[in-house]
Formats: sequence, structure tokens, C-alpha cells
Amino acid sequence: MTVFPRTVVRRSAVKQLRAAARVPAVIYGRHCQPQNLEVKLKALEDLLHASVAEIILLDLKVDGDTKPDRLALLQEVQHHPVSGRILHVDFHEVAADERVTITVPVETTGEAEGVKTSGGVLEHVLFKLKVRALPKDLPEVLTVDVSHLQIGQAVHLGEIPVPPGVQILGDKQIPVIAVSAPVTEAEEEAAAAAAETTPGEPEVLREKKEEGAAEGEKTPEKGAAKGAEKTPAKAPEKAAEKPPEKAPDKKAEKKK
Repeated sequence: MTVFPRTVVRRSAVKQLRAAARVPAVIYGRHCQPQNLEVKLKALEDLLHASVAEIILLDLKVDGDTKPDRLALLQEVQHHPVSGRILHVDFHEVAADERVTITVPVETTGEAEGVKTSGGVLEHVLFKLKVRALPKDLPEVLTVDVSHLQIGQAVHLGEIPVPPGVQILGDKQIPVIAVSAPVTEAEEEAAAAAAETTPGEPEVLREKKEEGAAEGEKTPEKGAAKGAEKTPAKAPEKAAEKPPEKAPDKKAEKKK
């Protein structure tokens, strides 16, 4: 693929670049300085349509550059979230003798025995796997034969066949593809009933809490009002009252 040096970096200039059917790009790597590039949109779309994965190994030729073809991975393709139009691409320059890590899609072949004879459901747990290899050994896709799988069986990460020189990264015990038992009507109805009742419960609890909070706000006001009525009435009475005087003792008078 032929790419071109890019001098524009401002947002308005990049917008004009896209309007001219060019895609802004950048190339980087351990053996080169980052460089801004631009790619023809049509050439990029044709390349992606002809490939299984978006991570593709390419021989890049920078127009006007005296450096020979550069080996690079189409590392990342950024799309517009609504229209899907390509906005930007990253190229990762690599050496022919350098092992690199990429993400590869996983596809199945054959019909699982548990699906065909017992009505099971084929579950694709992982759709992409990380692999490490030399650039010349990198696979575009990993294919797994699932025809032998019965209900309750799975193909784990360590059981997936890979080409020579390719290493799959990750826990070897992780299931990648499995066959599960079919879901019965009773289980579907129970799941639907649980989905209907669950969202309503928090609303009821919230309403009760709001009512309790409203009552709690009123109570202290009433108590404060009652206390305010009683306190000023009793205080002056207690201050005015004097202990009653004792009557003279008659027995003491007679003795005298």
C-alpha cells in the first residue's frame, strides 16, 4: 500500500482532508520516529473488505521517501460512531525478526453434535484471542472444529490448534466455545416474571422511605411546639411559690 506524508494537523485542515477522500494516519514503532501520514480512502476500504480482520500486515511505501518498503501492521482503525466512516488509522512498524502481539478473530466449523441431536445451544464465549508470532507467521483467523461437542462440553484456550510458530496468550483453562443445554419454557417464564417484578421493588421502598422522612420532619416540630408552650408557663409559678410556714408547736408552749 502506498501512503503519503501529512503536514496538516489542525482540526479544520484534517476535516478538509477527509472531505477530499483521504484518511489521516500515523506510523510508529520501536525502530522509527512517529510520522503523520494520509491514505486514500478507497484503497483503505478495499483492503479492509478483502480481509477477515482489521489488523493486517502490510508492505508500506511512503510516497517520496527514500526508505524502502516498510513492514507494518494496520494496528487500529477508528470509525465514526454513527456513520461508520473511517476517521483515522494507526500503522505499527515492525521488524521481520520481531515477534509481535495482535488480536485474531475465532471462527467455528462444523455443527456441534449436542446441537444437532440434543437441541443444545452453541455459545461463543470469546470471539477474539491474543496471539504472538513473527510477522510472517501471523494468522488472519483461528478456526475451531466444534462437530464433536456434546451438551456440557467446551473447547478451552489451550485446546485451540494454531499454526507453527504461533502462541496463544492467556489462561489455557478459559472456555472459548461451549454447548449448553436448551432453555425450557418454564425457565423462560420464570426469568420473564423475575424481570417484571424486580424493577418495581426499589420504587416501593423509595416511596416508603420518603413517607417516613416526611413524618420524621413533622415530629420534631410538634415536640418543640409543646415544649415551648409548657416551659414559659411553669417557670414563673415555681419562682413565686414559697414554702408554707409551719404552725407553732402547742406542746412546746405548754412546757414553757
